[in-house]
Amino acid sequence: MKKISLISLLFFTSILLSGCMYPESERAENQKPYEDQLNSVQVAVDKYQEASGGLLPIKTRDQSVDQYIKYPIEFQKIVPAYLSEIPPNAYENGGLFQYVIIDVEENPTVKLVDLRSAEKIRDLNIKLGVNGYGPIAGEIAENVYKLDYKIMGFKEEQTVPSPYSDVNLPLVATGDGTIYIDYSIELNRVLQEDKPTVKPGEDIRYLLVDKYPVLPAYSLPYTVNKNNEPEFLLKK
Repeated sequence: MKKISLISLLFFTSILLSGCMYPESERAENQKPYEDQLNSVQVAVDKYQEASGGLLPIKTRDQSVDQYIKYPIEFQKIVPAYLSEIPPNAYENGGLFQYVIIDVEENPTVKLVDLRSAEKIRDLNIKLGVNGYGPIAGEIAENVYKLDYKIMGFKEEQTVPSPYSDVNLPLVATGDGTIYIDYSIELNRVLQEDKPTVKPGEDIRYLLVDKYPVLPAYSLPYTVNKNNEPEFLLKK
């Protein structure tokens, strides 16, 4: 396989959160996932759910959307009744994060999505649209490829800043033209440092979900190989 099919703009629209083009205001206080802000939103969500008979203050999204961006919080439903103001680091208030809810059925939990990742994917999708295809530099795993950025017109490999450390994360693409962030570096670090008990065949992205406030959005599922190293979890 030499080329990835053209990514339609409709697909891009489906994977991005509403309003992912974050404002230009990038003050330091708007770029960090402060725990107190996250906790205040969690309290507001809990109060809203209790008062509304179990409903959650979320926007309606297509069920096919990435599980980590499927339930963005609709702040109009909790501000100012349950929360005095929208957190400064939220996209809606000039920040870099989209507040979302995961585990909506069992344990609704407020988490964050780093919108810099969505921005980079948007830029690459536009580039692919201009060129008409995505040239392949090599196959990383079955149906997972590295893009040839030089052919696409870039001088260097395109990456996104990790929300978990100071490293930059590479991007990969599948045969249908979908672009994903590769979190292997961070998953391997957690496996080495925390030494959690994981089983081959299970999706280990929960290791990042449980450990950090920011979700591994726009990613493929991962598992571990026989050496307890992260690898893409291929569909059978």
